[in-house]
Amino acid sequence: MTELLKTEALRHIFADGTEGLGGIDLTVGKGDFLLIAGRNGSGKTLLARHLVGLSLPSSGKVLFKGEPLGRDLRALRRSVGYVFQDTDCQILGQTVEEDVAFGPANLGFPPVEIHKRVNEALDEVRLGNAAARRPETLSGGEKRRLAIAGVLAMGSECLILDEPFANLDYESALDLAALCLDLKAGGKTLVVVTHELEKILHLADRLVVLEGGLKIYDGDPQDPDPGFFPAHGLACPYEIRRIWSPETIER
Repeated sequence: MTELLKTEALRHIFADGTEGLGGIDLTVGKGDFLLIAGRNGSGKTLLARHLVGLSLPSSGKVLFKGEPLGRDLRALRRSVGYVFQDTDCQILGQTVEEDVAFGPANLGFPPVEIHKRVNEALDEVRLGNAAARRPETLSGGEKRRLAIAGVLAMGSECLILDEPFANLDYESALDLAALCLDLKAGGKTLVVVTHELEKILHLADRLVVLEGGLKIYDGDPQDPDPGFFPAHGLACPYEIRRIWSPETIER
């Protein structure tokens, strides 16, 4: 396995002394499809933010391709794209095309290359016909896919998606799950932070569950007993995943 991201004894102590992360060891390999799950307040989003340098460790390390995270933030920002739960906060352009162009323009690509990257990214997320639209006219699911297009246009090899299914209807969630499947098939590394495991569990290679800032499970997504999930504030995905079968998603 080629190591892409790694945490070693990662701790995060908030200003009031509360421990948000309690010594997390985690490795994300190139091509992994990893789910990070847990109840509200378990530390899953906080852990994801550390992986891209949006939060700083109180102690421990975060490594990117074997080097300390802060050593080359430009390379990190180009290689690892973070999609926030509230995608409105990262949509900056007046049109869909302009928004997707923002990242590669900041990286200094020439106009011809930016145009090529924007078109390819929009086609990949199935928004090729929406280039001239204003972002506020998009649905919630389309905004998620627009945010993903923005990080794809930067050349990201790893995408971190924070609660990507939040507030999406069934059809939009299916579209997003299908996109995750396509990205995985295309060799992208995916880290999905979610409590809605029924929508994505069967597509993933690995599941990590946090509780109280500690890693309590790291392994095959299909191995935990059904009772494990409700014990840690999660709906059992085995009971309702039939409506999210691969046959339904692969369309």
